[in-house]
Amino acid sequence: MDSEASCFRILMFPWLAHGHIFPYLELARRISKKKKFHIHLCSTAVNFNSINSFIEKNSLQNSIETVELHLQSDLPPHYHTTKNLPSNLILTLLKSFQTAKPSFSDTIAALKPDLVIYDIFQPWAARIASSRGIPAVHFAAFAAATMAFVHHHYASPGGDFPFPELCLLDHEKRSIDSLIQFLYTDVFEEDKEVIFQNYRLSSEFVMLKTSEGFEGKYIDYVSDVCRRKILPVGPLVTGVCENAEENNSDVMKWLSKKEHHSTVYISFGSEYFLSEEEIDEIAKGLELCDERVNFIWVVRFPVGEKTITIEERLPRGFLNRVEGRGMVVSGWAPQANILAHPSTGAFVSHCGWSSLTESIYYGVPVIGMPKKLNMFIDARMLVGAGACVEVPSEENGVFKGENIANVIRKVILEERIGQGLRLRSRELSEKMRIEEEQLIDETAEQLWQLCLKNKGKH
Repeated sequence: MDSEASCFRILMFPWLAHGHIFPYLELARRISKKKKFHIHLCSTAVNFNSINSFIEKNSLQNSIETVELHLQSDLPPHYHTTKNLPSNLILTLLKSFQTAKPSFSDTIAALKPDLVIYDIFQPWAARIASSRGIPAVHFAAFAAATMAFVHHHYASPGGDFPFPELCLLDHEKRSIDSLIQFLYTDVFEEDKEVIFQNYRLSSEFVMLKTSEGFEGKYIDYVSDVCRRKILPVGPLVTGVCENAEENNSDVMKWLSKKEHHSTVYISFGSEYFLSEEEIDEIAKGLELCDERVNFIWVVRFPVGEKTITIEERLPRGFLNRVEGRGMVVSGWAPQANILAHPSTGAFVSHCGWSSLTESIYYGVPVIGMPKKLNMFIDARMLVGAGACVEVPSEENGVFKGENIANVIRKVILEERIGQGLRLRSRELSEKMRIEEEQLIDETAEQLWQLCLKNKGKH
């Protein structure tokens, strides 16, 4: 079939967030192995270091290349990404992102790709592609459960919602309300369908970063209410790094000395920064845990923040008091390797979708501390699936140290609870892995056919 065209060129255009760029890169890596696709990934220059690192690490120089996107923005170039961006500037960046239309239009005119794959905050990318006779497919790096919730509550409110496990508290829902309102007034030009206009604009189908065995009922619901074929592309987990340097890192050596399932891994992603109060409460919770509970805790600070050491930010004497059973890491840790290690018993997570899918992919249950937006929905979905326990929060969204300690103790030390969660996580992992290759085969074939069909029109 590939002989009918020597190669098709795809222009991929993710939102400027680590949690969106890397699923796009992983999808590019996988489909370019299946078919003769050449991928152009469009992003701002500040993201190129991490993108090029991925390309080099996976020897993809011949199949993926970067294309620079220019914003007409007052934000300095090092803030043209959500990675390490102070949280108060996220909406500013989102608004600035909309100024990239002329740059993206120029890119399409110059490259003349066979297909565009675009993200959630730029429906105009599909319109620009369509105006030039180029098909565009929407790829959302979100859970189907999130899309089901958002459709029911915002695109088509009213009637019974068939998934009561996804219910949110008022303060949690307000977090999503504020973003939807911002999108409605400042981003999507008052299109009443808001996010779901992407489904209408997408050529033939919509891709989601999920799998049938994990989210089948939500996928069916979204497909039905949006009247669009949903193509799950799998979890797109990058995989354990076989790099000897990472495997022999201080973190992995330390972890290897711990008993099976005795260690919690704590990370809130690359784009959420803990406040002083949150750091203090987590530290308190870890101290209150039994001495048999070990932990690896990744703490990050925004770029440009006054230089501060981990020791200065943590409660006085904390590192001494947890010496031997706790390791605090600044900035980065080999997450996949940690999750795949038999000593890891749970992942304390902010419940970003990529973090959740990665944890389940490695059969590790989640201790949920969702912080904002769709993270609440993702956490509820996983609780409903039997692979997550949430830490109860205060009405203001704060997680108290006592509650953090109680949930960690249950998952790590109470055999019945911990074993049940790990068994369910492994079952879901097995389903994910069984489907993984088949979903990528189907995705690559569907994208190829779409390119082929469009070529036949010209």
